[in-house]
Amino acid sequence: MSNQFTVTNPATGEAIQEVSNNSEAEIKQALENGHEAFKEWSSINAHERARRIRQWSDLVKENKEEIAHLMTLENGKPMKESRGEVIYSTDYLDWYAEEAKRVYGKTIPANKESKRIIVSHQPIGLVAAITPWNFPTAMMARKAAPALAAGCTFIVKLASETPLSGMKFIDLAHEAGIPKDAIQYVHGGGRVVGNLFTGSDYVRKITFTGSTPVGKTLIKDSADTIKHVTMELGGHAPLIVANDADIDYAVAQTVGAKFRNAGQTCVCANRILVHDSIVDEFAEKLTKATKELTVGNGMEDDTDVGPIINKQGYDKITAQIENAVNEGAEVLTGNETDADEKKGYYFIKPTVLKNINMDMTIMHEETFGPVAPIMSFSTLDEAIDIANGTPYGLAAYFFTNDYRNGTYLHDHLNFGIVGWNDGGPSAAHAPFGGMKESGLGREGGQEGIEPYLETKYLSIGNL
Repeated sequence: MSNQFTVTNPATGEAIQEVSNNSEAEIKQALENGHEAFKEWSSINAHERARRIRQWSDLVKENKEEIAHLMTLENGKPMKESRGEVIYSTDYLDWYAEEAKRVYGKTIPANKESKRIIVSHQPIGLVAAITPWNFPTAMMARKAAPALAAGCTFIVKLASETPLSGMKFIDLAHEAGIPKDAIQYVHGGGRVVGNLFTGSDYVRKITFTGSTPVGKTLIKDSADTIKHVTMELGGHAPLIVANDADIDYAVAQTVGAKFRNAGQTCVCANRILVHDSIVDEFAEKLTKATKELTVGNGMEDDTDVGPIINKQGYDKITAQIENAVNEGAEVLTGNETDADEKKGYYFIKPTVLKNINMDMTIMHEETFGPVAPIMSFSTLDEAIDIANGTPYGLAAYFFTNDYRNGTYLHDHLNFGIVGWNDGGPSAAHAPFGGMKESGLGREGGQEGIEPYLETKYLSIGNL
């Protein structure tokens, strides 16, 4: 593992900062420190933990511009999106500060007069997290907030592409009074750190957001020590537009669901399925709206779509477009690039493709880029079969003003998050997570604190 790595601006390729990787010995020491800190942090009463988490949220809000600036520099997303992510991150801190005080137990009626049965919940212990580059503070806050609220300690491997905003975020936790060993970050190669996390007897839970193949490896490696796992993995979200949908509204929502963060989110609309009676009108209006998006450096005020994070992502996106065009897709707009491998920046103009069919790679592999492929359907059952015909089940969207169509789609789509006339359903107070190979467990909402708790049953006899 190299001693240092360079964080670069994906919009320009320019170096931002050198960051030192932690050695294996340092990471093992951090894990031990987190384990030891658990004794102190878990013994602090829930109201005091809540107060410190709220103070953390307040400090993040006070430093919103600095964190957003760092995020845009290292991630490339427009400043308006970075500001939104910082506030979205504090939503999790605020929500779980309150949930800390609502970890309730219960008393169960006993089967004998001389007994009393009590169920309580206690924190699991040290939690190790691995977070992605595309939402460097939100994905970390979604894990750290419930862990700390429950009384767990927390250590995270920040993404090497985007560590700076996360580092600042956690530094503010320490400033808020959360002990340094109760929430820590480390840097290093994913495989090395992952092996140290899964192999450590100190770690009682692994939580990960990232690709399905990596998630499967972490699950397997966690089995030796029977760790709890929460996995938010890959997606391949369908977006269905029924024949009765409000087309203008559906187009506006599709633009947000597809092109936010340059299409580099796990819940992006990747497969746009439109009823054949309205597909031409929808495609024309989506093309017009897409042409209005401005591509550029996220630091510029008028930028709507920033760069692709790296060459690997760029190559995958352009290969999917090329394959679709070779298989007969029509390019309605986009398919233009501005890339310089030597300088280290990669831009792809938001692209709309029509006449998509199931032989194309883009219908089977997550794109993670600003490409909107449109495929027509004739019946809802056909659209549902296409939507469900994937190993993934994270997010799905549909647009209809007929309650019968809406309830039918909801009941038959096998996805953990469903937006009905809503292209942005994520919220801190709602459970987020996928079905099938898109993950295990839920983050957010009341359900989000449960994976950080053990259930203990006490039977009292001889009363």
